[in-house]
Amino acid sequence: MAKDETNILFGKRIRQIRLEKGLSQEQLGYEVNLHRTYIGQIERAEKNISLKLVGQIARELEMNIQELMDFSKLK
Repeated sequence: MAKDETNILFGKRIRQIRLEKGLSQEQLGYEVNLHRTYIGQIERAEKNISLKLVGQIARELEMNIQELMDFSKLK
C-alpha cells in the first residue's frame, strides 16, 4: 500500500468514525488538543501524523489503534 493511499484511507476512516459518533472537527480537535483545521487536514490526507497522535485520536474515539486502522470498515 502506497504512503499516500494509507493517508487517504486513514483520513476517510477518521471522518467516518467522527461522524458516526456525532463529533464535529472542532470537538475532536479540542479533545486531542488540535485545531479543527488540522483535523480537516488529516481527513483530507494533507498531514502525515505521528503514532502518538494516532493513539490519542483512537482513545478519544473510544477504540484501539487496530480498530481505528481497520480500513475494511470504510463505507
